[in-house]
Amino acid sequence: MSKLLSRIAGFFSSRTMVGADKVGNRYFIRKEEVDGIMKEKRWVVFKGEKDPTSIPVEWICWLNGQRKVAPTPEEMIELEARRERVRLNVALLKEEEERKAKEGSTRKVVKTGKVGGPDLKSFIRQFPAASEGDKMEEASDAMDDMRNAKETDTTEPTGTGASFKPGTWQPPT
Repeated sequence: MSKLLSRIAGFFSSRTMVGADKVGNRYFIRKEEVDGIMKEKRWVVFKGEKDPTSIPVEWICWLNGQRKVAPTPEEMIELEARRERVRLNVALLKEEEERKAKEGSTRKVVKTGKVGGPDLKSFIRQFPAASEGDKMEEASDAMDDMRNAKETDTTEPTGTGASFKPGTWQPPT
């Protein structure tokens, strides 16, 4: 019981305020010994309603221990300015896309009669000529025969699955 009371008393007395965010949430740290090991406890005291979505990402990382040092006010100002630049760039890109979409819909569509797709000449070049094809076909047949010979030597069960009955297969002896 005394250990519980000491932890409660320590909770209020040994806490150190590390910083605050622009919403007014305050962040604290306390070092305590647990089983002979010094541990850091980090937490936030919300201003007003407890809304975890109001915590900035940098502070979340600090609370979770992903950052060793709490974010500084200067760092928070820089990051907020960067986020604002990104928002402005996104807005500009959306405007540009909308403008291009309007221009595209008013532009006259000209059909050339060509269908978009792969270049058939380069596709055909991948295959050998007819005289070479016969040699290739013979080599391919020889490879197939070798594969089939290997398949018949295996001890694995074969079949289409239509005749399968659970628990009936026995390994070859």
